[in-house]
Amino acid sequence: MPILVMKFGGTSVATLDRIRRAAKRVGVEVAKGYDVIVIVSAMSGETNKLVGYVNETSPLFDAREYDAVVSSGENVTAGLMALTLQEMDVPARSWQGWQVPVKTTDAHASARIEEIPTDNINAKFGEGMKVAVVAGFQGISPEGRITTLGRGGSDTTAVAFAAAFGAERCDIYTDVDGVYTTDPRVCEKARKLDKIAFEEMLELASLGAKVLQTRSVELAMRYKVKLRVLSSFEEQSDEAGTLVCDEEDIMESNVVAGVAHSRDEAKMTLVSVADRPGIAAAIFGPLAEASVNVDMIIQNISEDGRTDMTFSCPTDQVARAQKAIDGIKESGALNFSHLDIDEAVAKVSIVGIGMRSHAGVASKMFKVLSDEGINIKVITTSEIKVSVLVERKYMELAVQALHDAFELEKA
Repeated sequence: MPILVMKFGGTSVATLDRIRRAAKRVGVEVAKGYDVIVIVSAMSGETNKLVGYVNETSPLFDAREYDAVVSSGENVTAGLMALTLQEMDVPARSWQGWQVPVKTTDAHASARIEEIPTDNINAKFGEGMKVAVVAGFQGISPEGRITTLGRGGSDTTAVAFAAAFGAERCDIYTDVDGVYTTDPRVCEKARKLDKIAFEEMLELASLGAKVLQTRSVELAMRYKVKLRVLSSFEEQSDEAGTLVCDEEDIMESNVVAGVAHSRDEAKMTLVSVADRPGIAAAIFGPLAEASVNVDMIIQNISEDGRTDMTFSCPTDQVARAQKAIDGIKESGALNFSHLDIDEAVAKVSIVGIGMRSHAGVASKMFKVLSDEGINIKVITTSEIKVSVLVERKYMELAVQALHDAFELEKA
């Protein structure tokens, strides 16, 4: 039998009624002749509640026990989904990560999947089971301890299962009906895409689009897993949602596929840093050790042996970054005049595989922003994206203007 993977996020299984709705969708796929692997998240709000319990009990918690607690929400959902399917006369069984087993690294709270043996579940399919309901977000370490994959880890679980079992497709059910050209809450002209290339989706996910977790898209691209993003709350057809697939599977694509934004960014500048070999490593090594997620990096032209080094990071990591930089200066490894911090910026990006073969995309972006009176603070580019930092108060205007300029509302 062909295998289909279906993943239901927290809002899709938030109540018993929603679990029943999701189970009916699974039943439809079983009736089409699929053996189905269902990956479930915890019921909406449950993981936050469990994290709160851990923090209240032990602020400096043991990460192994943290994983034991916060992974339990998915176990509840898996059991309820299996029971619901059984009530519908669909042969189903729930599976926790250790029962599969989902083998991971021992990096608790941010483990990575290393292997998913298929023997156990395939044996049950052979015995007549039609649906394996697997608790997402969790696995088992080499030491036999429960691990979790980090927030959004159920998406990664779903793609990893699709790759391991050679699934025909991996359907991700969520509270939106697909991937849009930009956030519909920011731009009312946003259009749902029928298809988007893996590379475009990966860039959009990393730049602020919250439809799919970045790691799940990386896995899908690596193993050529076709992903479909659908709504749990709308009637479905075979053409519903957005298919994330190989570039070759898309007949013709726009130069720019979408506009992404990230509101909570900060710009940090080390003023008058010595311009000599090893300075970048002296700065960004300690930042990495402090788990600061550095994004855009700009070094100014050297003058009299001094330069300015600018980088961006999420606003909630500014304090950590400042502490790391202060530590570098106190150690004598780095000398600079002062540190400028601007926490009132946002990142706006355009993404599209068509940018590889079309000149003038960046200049058009800059002119559009200029015409709107929006000053660009930092620019970075890659083969298929251009990102800028602008004042946060202009973020929505920038997104709307770029969406209009590149005519993304048109198919």
